[in-house]
Order: sequence, then C-alpha cells, then structure tokens
Amino acid sequence: MAFNHLPAGVHDALVPLSVTPVTHSVPMAKNHRSDRPSTQPVSRLAPRTVLDRLAAGPSRASRITHTEHLPPRAGRHAVWPDRIRSEVIAAVQACGIEHPWAHQARAAEHALDGESVVVATGTASGKSLAYLMPVLSTLLDGSEAPNGRGATALYLAPTKALAADQCRSVKEFSQSLGHSVRPAVYDGDTPVEEREWVRQYANYVLTNPDMLHRGILPSHPRWSSFLKSLKYVVIDECHTYRGVFGSHVAQVLRRLRRLCARYGASPVFLLASATAAEPSVAAGRLTGLPVVEVADDASPRGELVFALWEPPLTEMQGEKGAPVRRTATAETADLLTDLAVQGIRTVAFVRSRRGAELISVIAQERLAEVDRSLARRVAAYRGGYLPEERRALEQALHSGELLGLAATTALELGIDVSGLDAVLIAGYPGTRASLWQQAGRAGRAGQGALAVLVARDDPLDTFLVHHPEALFDQPVESTVLDPDNPYVLAPHLCAAAAELPLTEEDLELFGPACEELLPQLEAAKLLRRRTKAWHWTRRERAADLTDIRGGGGRPVQVVEEGTGRLLGTVDEGAAHSTVHEGAVHLHQGRTYLVRSLDLEDSVALVQQASPPYATVARDTTAITVLETDIEVPWGAGRLCYGSVEVTNQVVSFLRRRLITGEVLGETKLDLPPRTLRTRAVWWTVTEDQLDEARINPEILGGALHAAEHASIGMLPLFATCDRWDIGGVSIPLHPDTLLPTVFVYDGHPGGAGFAERAFHTARAWLTATRQAIASCECEAGCPSCIQSPKCGNGNDPLHKRGAVRLLTVLLRGAPEEQSEGVALVRPEGAAEERENGASLVRPQGTSEG
Repeated sequence: MAFNHLPAGVHDALVPLSVTPVTHSVPMAKNHRSDRPSTQPVSRLAPRTVLDRLAAGPSRASRITHTEHLPPRAGRHAVWPDRIRSEVIAAVQACGIEHPWAHQARAAEHALDGESVVVATGTASGKSLAYLMPVLSTLLDGSEAPNGRGATALYLAPTKALAADQCRSVKEFSQSLGHSVRPAVYDGDTPVEEREWVRQYANYVLTNPDMLHRGILPSHPRWSSFLKSLKYVVIDECHTYRGVFGSHVAQVLRRLRRLCARYGASPVFLLASATAAEPSVAAGRLTGLPVVEVADDASPRGELVFALWEPPLTEMQGEKGAPVRRTATAETADLLTDLAVQGIRTVAFVRSRRGAELISVIAQERLAEVDRSLARRVAAYRGGYLPEERRALEQALHSGELLGLAATTALELGIDVSGLDAVLIAGYPGTRASLWQQAGRAGRAGQGALAVLVARDDPLDTFLVHHPEALFDQPVESTVLDPDNPYVLAPHLCAAAAELPLTEEDLELFGPACEELLPQLEAAKLLRRRTKAWHWTRRERAADLTDIRGGGGRPVQVVEEGTGRLLGTVDEGAAHSTVHEGAVHLHQGRTYLVRSLDLEDSVALVQQASPPYATVARDTTAITVLETDIEVPWGAGRLCYGSVEVTNQVVSFLRRRLITGEVLGETKLDLPPRTLRTRAVWWTVTEDQLDEARINPEILGGALHAAEHASIGMLPLFATCDRWDIGGVSIPLHPDTLLPTVFVYDGHPGGAGFAERAFHTARAWLTATRQAIASCECEAGCPSCIQSPKCGNGNDPLHKRGAVRLLTVLLRGAPEEQSEGVALVRPEGAAEERENGASLVRPQGTSEG
C-alpha cells in the first residue's frame, strides 16, 4: 500500500533505521515457533539506553518534554492462608511461587470469610492469584459433593480476549488438580455443541457481561444447577466498567444476584482493579454490595522510565492557517519501527481501530525497507476482528512470533503478554488509570521497562506533556457510573421481569428510581401488573431492548462489495461518523472506501482502495434546556447542571493527508439528524462580565467557541471519560438562558455521569482549561489548544485571546470549592419538561458534537 510519506530529508525516522539489519530479538516466550531460524538472544537493554537510542536522531531529543524515573520496589511476602487447600498451594508452588504477596493473602482471607473484596493494585501485581486461591480451593471442596459440582464460580471479563487468556492460564495452572477444576469459556464464539457441556459440567465459567445479559440470565432455568451452587463471582478489570457501560453492567449484576437468591445462592464478589481512587466505593456502586478494599500493593516492581514525547510542528498549515504538528500516529509508527529494528518487544496502544491499523501498516512498510523478514513481525490488534483472527494474533504474541503490536484497549486489559520491554501510548488514553494500566504492560516479570506517551495535537495531550505533575503527582480518578440512569434502568427492569416476575421486594435491589419508572413501563405496555408482581408482556426477548455497551441499535455490518464478504461490524451510534459514504475504513491492514451506508438494513458496502488520505466526520448540534436541577452563582454568572435535549447531525467529512494531517478537502453529507436526551453542565456570563473581559460582539462567538472546545478537551483529566464521550455547544444568546452560554453534555441517553463530575470539579476543570489555552505557543489557535477535530462549524469562529480573558473573569467569581457540600440554588421557575420533549425552536450554535 502506498503512503504519502514526508520527503526523506524531513523524515528523521530514517536516520535511526540506517543500521545493520537484525535477525535477533530480546528473550521471548519459551514456546516460540521452531520453524523460524534460530537466533541468539541478546541481553535485555536498560530502559534508559533504549530511550537514548530513540532520541538519537536529528531533532529527536527536543521532542522529549519530560522523563520520569520510577525506581524499583522490593516485594513483601506473607504466609499462605491456612484455609487454602494444600493441593492449590502445591500447584502455585509448582509455578515457582513459594509465598504469596501480602495483598494476595489479605484478599484471599476476606474472600474465605465471605466478604466481597476489591483488589486495587498495580499492573502485574498478581491480582489473578489473589482471587484464584479461594476460588480453586472452594471448587476443590465442591468437587467432593455427590454430583461433583457442589461449588461453582463465574468469571466476568470486559473482553473476549481477556476471558480466553484467563481460561488458558487456569487450565495450565490447575493441571495437577485433575478434573476437579473444569474451566470453560462461554461467549459468542463458543461452538453450539460445547455449550450444553459448559452448562452441565463446567464449574468455572469464564464469560463477559454481554453474554451474561443476553445469554445466561434469560436462559437461567438451563443454568439452574450452576447458579444454585455459585460461590464466587470474579469481576476482572472492574475499573473499565464506567459511564454508560458500567451503569448497564451494574444492573446486570443486580439481575444476577436476584436469580442467585431465587436458587438459594448468595455469591461473594471478588473484584480486580487497576489502581483507582476509592475502589471500594466504585465496587460497591457496581455490585450493590458492601465491598472491602485491598489497595496496599506488596509486589515488587522493576524500574520504569516514562518519557513524555511531543511530535514536532511541520511546515504544513491546517484550518485558518494554524500550525500543524506531526501526527501521533506517524510518530508512534516511527518509534515502533525503531524499537522493532533493535529487537525490543513493544506494544503500541492506540485509541482507535483505524489508528491501530495505520500504525501497523506504516511500521511494516518501514521495516520492509530495512529487512523484509521483520515486516511480518509487526501486526495490529483491535476489536471488530473475526474470532479466528483475534485468536491467531493472541497466539503469535504469546509465542514471540511478533516483535511489535499496534493495539487498541482490547489488549490493555490484563492479557499476560510477558516479556515486553517497551510500551508506546499514542495519545493520552483518557484516564490516568488507563495510562498506568497500559504502561504496566511492559516489564511484567519485574524487570525494567520503557513507556513513552506520544502527544496528539490536542489540548489535553499538549497540556499534559508540559505539565507532567498532572500525570505523576496526582492520584488516579474516581470511577464514574450511574446505575439509576432511567435510560439504563428501564430495559433491565423489563429483562428482570422476563426472567422472573418483578415483585415489590425486588425494587430495593434495583434502586429508588424503580418506583417512578414502573408506571411508565406499564403505560408503554412493556410490563403488566398482576396481583403483586410485574410481568413482561411481549413475545420478543426483553434482553434485546438494550445494548449494554451503550451503543444502542443494531451494529452496522461492513460488507465487501462484489464478494459479499463480512469484514466486521461498527456500533450503530458510530456508523454516521465512521462508515458514511466516502469514509475510509481499515481492516487487517487493507484500506476500503465506503460506497454506501444503508441505515435501514444496517449495512455499509465497501470497496478495496488505496486513497492517500484518512477521513474525519463533522457534525452540527442544537441544544434545548429541559430542566435545571442545580444552579450555583459564579459572581454575576451562573454554573448549572440539568437535563437537555441535543439534536445532532453529521453534515460533512474532511479528507486529511496521511502522515502530515494536511486537509485536502471537505465533502458534504446528507444524513438524518439524531435526537438525544441527556445531562449537561453549562455556564453563563453577563454583559458586565463581557465588558470586564473586553469581549465585544464581534469576538463573542469565537471566544465562547474556543472556551467550549478547550474545556471539552480538558474534561477527561477530571472525569473518567473520553473526549468522544461528551459534546458541547456554545451560543452567544441562548433562548433558554437569555445569556451567552457554553454547554458540555454527556453523549449518551440519560447521561453517563461525566457532566455531573464536570459540575462538581468545575473550578479546577476550567482553571486547567484556561491554563492550557494561555500556555500554547501558537498565535491565534491550533489543534493543541482550541481547534477541535470534530467541530461541525469548521473551527470558525474561534478567538484564542478572548477565550483566555473570558475564562479569567468567569473564574474570579467561582466558589472556592465545587462539591456536593456547596450551597446550591434551585432556580425559580426551573424549565419544565417541554411537550414531546422538545422546544418549537431549536437554537443553532457552534458545537463540538
């Protein structure tokens, strides 16, 4: 595939590539393929040495804005809990583990005491062993029952890949225990002929929340023998259950607890989390149970060298003549290439599927120029692949066949990729928890490792690489989820009623919002009350009412035109912006152009092509205030939180040249608008405040618009969200507030908790926003401060200095601390719910949808 590379003189990545081709690599897994020529392993390089080599090319050193050194840490052992069976201890010791770490022993003791527990320690700290000790010991006890299955355990992973990896590990680990422990994966990839065996005989079932929601709970009579013996529910990587997805999973777990009680079981929940703020609070919100916290990490840690890397400015110009930085994708591809040439085993984490594919293809091209045999040792790993493709890539990584992998977060989540030396992170992943989770993938055997965060041309990334204290001196975020969101709760009440009639005694389990929702579900003829219970009234499956990943609707199938071959799927919510007509779609390193998008049949037809550009969708947004829940004076201005209705429409797409990001053109689209009822935070300013900030009518729209863009870019630093989880609108005169107003809203029906978090951290959030804009070196605004990649108004108007002055004046009136304890004002005459949920006139403002 041809890419429009920079000229050789500009392409500084070619300098470190002009070395003798290597045929070796650093030590790999023992089960590496024997059909490859044998190589002599080299000693593992120190992380600092690896970084120095990466920075050796012209202008490379200046791209490193900060280097953090985390020294190694010694481990603290404990004795084996005396209630763990000797066979399990022997199996662990056979793996070379003589004694558990102190946090593993503590977690196991809580589990054996019947207390739900969350282990929130660092990557590679042995969380799996902490829950496996009590689980396997209890399964051995249960194997002595007359039916051989007196105890069962359920393991939930957020991805199929993690469940498959854990199943492999448990099978290897429990070989010496014979048939007493029978692990099995039960997910969408499990063959039909194996499923009955799993239901009847497996005592450790590994699955994901989606399969629990759609497959296991609706068919609970077929799982009755498993559920009545359920002793433990393991929830791995529980910090990933946030926002709408986390809220759905919380309700799925409440449905599971309800059915277990019906069969006489009361399982203990064992949760594993990356380091997180208040893990017991988040785990309690997720499960609905009190949860004990084990957060003192006693495992040893190797040295970690963590570099912050800012790509250079190019000679290209973006919108409105703004300077353009080299893309994080191109920079990461160069670094991955350099590391592969040195034989450094590396994973590059990328935020998007498209980015993972691009980095893989570019690195393969560059490696082929050095040594053709190296090109096939780099690949992409992402969601959306077919099952057999995922399994093959996982096996290649385990075997050491691959030297480099460009991966989305599908690989972030705990898969044991031992032996890695370096991690590249292409763009801040949205939360500090994810950042440390990804960085921890390297050096998993307690050895030294290198991590490099490559900044995108984005306000938050630019802020972070120049303010390292925001990463290294701050605790990780609290997990945000809202199980009481009515858009989340309603379909789960229907699903619960379809599983077993819903009684008044069940309502406490599902939360206080039930009482208001049940009459609405009755009125919609989804539920019918008979005597003392509510029953599901329809023929279709209630579990199909919602997609727990928050997308909603049928996934769009991506089909190759001419052959009819199914390439993969795209979430319905993302289809308008990713597989619209003319979009570039990547799959397994091949590029396709979307020929048509059929929204009725949920099919996107694509044709293989090699365009020299990528595409980015743009949209417009209108917003209506439905109800103001809370209002706080900020001087003469106001900070508000409440319900809104957002009307969004994808209107066009940009074609951006690969590697450089140069805009080649814009094409209009004709897609239908979509309406969203959600939650928002908004702030207003008065005419006096505008005068104080020297904002005249000519620059007002640009100042508000710039502040909106930058605040959206900075919010992920304060709420566990992604920039693409939220949207915003700025309007010089909004008809509902009658003032200049900036809105930031959750991009999910009913809200996801992000806007609420923004409201409660508004002072710190908007202070960081002002600082990010003011400290940017550009003259009039650029993607690193106030330009947005998804702005439906073409980043026009924008006024950088006006935004700084406006935020300065606004923040002067901010309360010292914005928290639940602050004096809140409920406005008089708060907006009532409009007829049919919408106002007759929707104001159109500048937006980032």
